[in-house]
Amino acid sequence: MPRFTQDVKIQALKRAPLFEDLSRKELLEVAKLSDEVRIPAGRVLAKQGEIGHEFFVVVDGEAEFTRNGRKLPIPKPVHFFGEISLIENTERLATVKAKTDMDVFVLGEREFRSLLDSNPRIERKVLKALARRLLTLVETKRHPTLV
Repeated sequence: MPRFTQDVKIQALKRAPLFEDLSRKELLEVAKLSDEVRIPAGRVLAKQGEIGHEFFVVVDGEAEFTRNGRKLPIPKPVHFFGEISLIENTERLATVKAKTDMDVFVLGEREFRSLLDSNPRIERKVLKALARRLLTLVETKRHPTLV
């Protein structure tokens, strides 16, 4: 039996910049592809340097992020992580460990890519969101005082 309603999943997905342009119906399509998982405290969800294949949406609980063994000062609460893994096979930039028991839903790269292949409208919206994010990063590097 599902722990999360579709509304909970949709609201959680909306927080991720990658999905901010998607309609409720499109978010529902993404939500249907996800798996609900209960993560015990102490479990590693993502390991720095390993290739990521999934995106995590945190519904309840807290994660700790480290890079090269050092704790990262991530503003709390963290609602999601790993979204770039849906688009590109790249190494994880940090290790993520469950600080407390966590309720998450996980979207796999294979399922997400299949959705993009079958729905060009969603693909365009995701690409636009990525472009905006990239432009923001470029502008921040050019003008660090704007942050």
